[in-house]
Amino acid sequence: MFRKVVIANRGLVASRIIRTLRRLGVASVAVYSEADAGLPYAAEADEAYGIGPAPVRQSYLNADAIIAVARRSGADAVHPGYGFLSENAAFAAKVDAAGLRFIGPAADRIAAMGNKIAARARMAEAGVPVLAASPSVGDDEGSLIAAGRAMGFPLLVKAAAGGGGIGMQKVVDADGLLGAVRKTRDLSGRAFGDGSVYLERFLSEPRHIEFQMIGDGTGAVCPLFERDCSIQRRHQKVVEETPAPNVTAEGSAAVAGNLARVLAGWGYDSLGTVEMLMDRLGRFYFLEMNTRLQVEHAVTEEVTGLDLVELQVRVAAGARLASLMPARIERHGHAIEARVYAEDPVRFLPSPGRLTAFRPPRLSGVRIEAAVAEKCDVTPHYDPMLALVIAHGRDREHAIAMLDDALAGFEIAGVKHNIPFLRRLLASERFRNSQHHTTLAEEIARSAA
Repeated sequence: MFRKVVIANRGLVASRIIRTLRRLGVASVAVYSEADAGLPYAAEADEAYGIGPAPVRQSYLNADAIIAVARRSGADAVHPGYGFLSENAAFAAKVDAAGLRFIGPAADRIAAMGNKIAARARMAEAGVPVLAASPSVGDDEGSLIAAGRAMGFPLLVKAAAGGGGIGMQKVVDADGLLGAVRKTRDLSGRAFGDGSVYLERFLSEPRHIEFQMIGDGTGAVCPLFERDCSIQRRHQKVVEETPAPNVTAEGSAAVAGNLARVLAGWGYDSLGTVEMLMDRLGRFYFLEMNTRLQVEHAVTEEVTGLDLVELQVRVAAGARLASLMPARIERHGHAIEARVYAEDPVRFLPSPGRLTAFRPPRLSGVRIEAAVAEKCDVTPHYDPMLALVIAHGRDREHAIAMLDDALAGFEIAGVKHNIPFLRRLLASERFRNSQHHTTLAEEIARSAA
């Protein structure tokens, strides 16, 4: 096991990793930008070091600064969390070259699967259905319009790197294509250090179903069920749950088993999540693979009793799945998670400011992971997520009711927040009847405008 781990991230995910490291007896080292010096995670870690100004390229995307902290602190591993450098193969290779262990897949596996264009090609080659898409595109207007017409409008412009829907744009005709490509390229370059983009066929009202996987690099890959992540705004998830409604256990197991077979053949060696779109006929299409811990991993933890961060750390330290996993993994009950953001609850625009009140409720069966505390500043520099609220109930109806109770008990002042929207969503007939899809959240928001 590692002695000391640098967490190359911030906020909520840093706090989450610190908790598991502490339970494992591993010292934690936090890094923070000038804007984040007062956030709770920096105080929760055993050690904390500043790494630069607020802009991400000068702090959380500064690989050399993070590795310098690892050397200065005497750490022997780096956990990238999610976002930022978590799916950056060059960073993973740089960590390895510094004599440290990257807690995630090997650099070549990140390169193969972390880039969406390369991942699509590998999955298609392995026989997994994929949506039609282009190669990486440039900024030449004539070539772009030709590629767009070949794909057919409407379509999506997507970043090849990273995750979280950063920069994704729906384009309905040729007139908007060049601007969407340039905007996506700019946003992806700033968020992930890679501005590559591609075009993908647009699927109307799909469900977004993802499959949690873990492998140990020896050919052993264990699927840990599916999650429904269809409730999204600006192509970013806001509500996730497991089991996925209206997806049979047999159907899920068949898809998960096929994906596990493919990843085992590649020697996959960490946590990873395969994201799929499901059309109205129940057909699954590969979307992307996130070669990292997911924001929504907690719902899987709640129904299985597993600590996914611990599994990730232990596999990175050399453990084999056979020694880590129970003989039979079962789900118990239903878990649902909502992401609480500092944002306008109708337009979904960030709402930076000082939190004059931040008091999460304390309820049995509800897990709350907070990124901030009262009197903290929500800055415009980063994702404005304040907390995750996870409810674990005996069934879906019970879990939804628990989640709604928890959201109703939150006290937040000083910034706008999306709890009113979340509660409208949970109360909507289409969501409660499992008739939701990836654009339902925006339909509900528009109806409240």
